[in-house]
Amino acid sequence: MSRDKSIGTWKYIGQRALQTVLIWFIIITVNFIIFRVMPGDPRQALLGEGLSPELRVAVIERFGLDRPLLEQYWLYLVNLFQGNLGFSFQHFGEPVTETIFEFRFMNTFLLMGTSLLISIFIGMIVGVIAAARRDSLVDTGSTVTFLVAYALPVFWIGILILYYFGFQWNILPLAGTVTRGYDHANIFEYMFDYLHHMTGPLIVLTLSFIGGFYLIMRDTVLDIFTQDYILAAKAKGLKERTILYGHAMRNAMLPMVSVIAVNIPYLISGAMMTEYVFSWSGLGLLTYNAVLSVDYPVLQGVFLFLATITVIANFVADILYLYLDPRIRY
Repeated sequence: MSRDKSIGTWKYIGQRALQTVLIWFIIITVNFIIFRVMPGDPRQALLGEGLSPELRVAVIERFGLDRPLLEQYWLYLVNLFQGNLGFSFQHFGEPVTETIFEFRFMNTFLLMGTSLLISIFIGMIVGVIAAARRDSLVDTGSTVTFLVAYALPVFWIGILILYYFGFQWNILPLAGTVTRGYDHANIFEYMFDYLHHMTGPLIVLTLSFIGGFYLIMRDTVLDIFTQDYILAAKAKGLKERTILYGHAMRNAMLPMVSVIAVNIPYLISGAMMTEYVFSWSGLGLLTYNAVLSVDYPVLQGVFLFLATITVIANFVADILYLYLDPRIRY
């Protein structure tokens, strides 16, 4: 029986792995096609005004923009598997990998990762407490608060924070991102300055994320409270804390894994509106500027990176299901 379960587990993992690879290949194909059918001419954005005809021809040939689409697609695949994502049109021919990973990726990762961790932790804990005290003042107050925070536009909250905490009270910086520590005396001064700049967008993103995690956890725990094993645990005389955290919260983690996996891509894509409002130099702001300038290589690189992380996150979530829900092993 144990051997059959092991074979079934590895078969499940193998199927999910093959599906992941197939989906990823479809995504990179769509990623190539979609930017060729979008409105706008990337050559115009690249060449600009005032270039001589000879220089225009040289630039077009340099980036392969004069070749047939099929040949461009083949070159796209070859360069992709070599780790070459092309060169940015608007960043003076800078390699796309350098444009994405030099400092913008880390800025987005730190901002989004911190906001997600805080919102997941608070949302889960408060959701469990609210479910345990259903229809109480704690339940009603937290539900209304998080629903309002979830519904408010992030750019509006960001503007309010900038106006009051930045302009009126001068507590937070109005905008900008600390990218290098050369102007700081030591690493601790640099870290404090970095966190100071990150506080505003961190508050906005935490408020926008926390409502979803709270509602999922609360509703899931309420549903679990109706299950027979919870009634049996109460009949055995187990402590409320043990029932709440040892049984209800643990079994409520399965849908939470799905929700967290869906939100993982935000670690990479960033929050475009929030980064724009706070001038946070991350991938969200980079994507926004690349759309305005029709910078196809940067857009392709960012979207491909985002799609890859999304596929991997869902694959990891499928594997976690094996251990969170033993029924999948059969």
